[in-house]
Amino acid sequence: MAGLELTSIRSPRVKSARRLAKRSFRQQDRRFLAEGPQAVREALALEGGLAELYTTAEAAVRHAELIAMAEKAGVPVLRVSGEVMAELAQTVTPQGLLAVCAFLDVTLETALGAPGGVPRLVTVLSHVRDPGNAGTVLRASDAAGADAVVFTDASVDPYNGKCVRASAGSLFHLPVVTGPRYDTLIPALKDAGLTVLAADGAGKHTLDDLADDGALSRPTAWVFGNEAWGLPEEVRALADDVVRVPIHGKAESLNLATAAAVCLYASARAHRTVR
Repeated sequence: MAGLELTSIRSPRVKSARRLAKRSFRQQDRRFLAEGPQAVREALALEGGLAELYTTAEAAVRHAELIAMAEKAGVPVLRVSGEVMAELAQTVTPQGLLAVCAFLDVTLETALGAPGGVPRLVTVLSHVRDPGNAGTVLRASDAAGADAVVFTDASVDPYNGKCVRASAGSLFHLPVVTGPRYDTLIPALKDAGLTVLAADGAGKHTLDDLADDGALSRPTAWVFGNEAWGLPEEVRALADDVVRVPIHGKAESLNLATAAAVCLYASARAHRTVR
């Protein structure tokens, strides 16, 4: 661990890390911030995933194992004061560990050409703007065993701090694709052998309909839209089917993350049945 404690937010190293709170600098440096011991552990599990580690003295004692792992991996570990950590962190109550991580995204071709043949389950976030929702859908995708998550060009940055935290480490677990336009993305998904299902409250068919007729057993890409106004008509028109989650009670609707989890798990169950 670097000897002296950094106590000034004007330190060049601190300023370099602080600027990653802005998307433009993240894109420029191909790096992002991830807070807390879980994120540090996940980043360390990926070769080259952790570029720098900032820690308070208290956190260094509390998480000595992680500090030792980072140092063994040759990662610069920098001790900072509580005041500096408060400036670096994007949470109200920082946990005392903050990682500077390398970007993780892959190309669409890489994600769709993963070892083992055609991917079975892919999540697409189209025009999703809320980072908390996006991170939660990423987490649900990971839990359901998805092969990849795609953020279209009109969606939030997956490296947004709130999105990273909401993913609860899942950002480090599966291929993430950023930036494709839906008009080129959807044909590419179909060419890869995936049935493209657009999740929308105005869908003609329900999730139950597809489950009952066995349609969910096919390799599937689920497309989820904006929290407030759903999917654009152009996206729905390109999909193989538009599907709604049935509401059996009196609730008006489900939020994006809940609806996505229901759809993804329905597909995951169908895929397990046919294996």
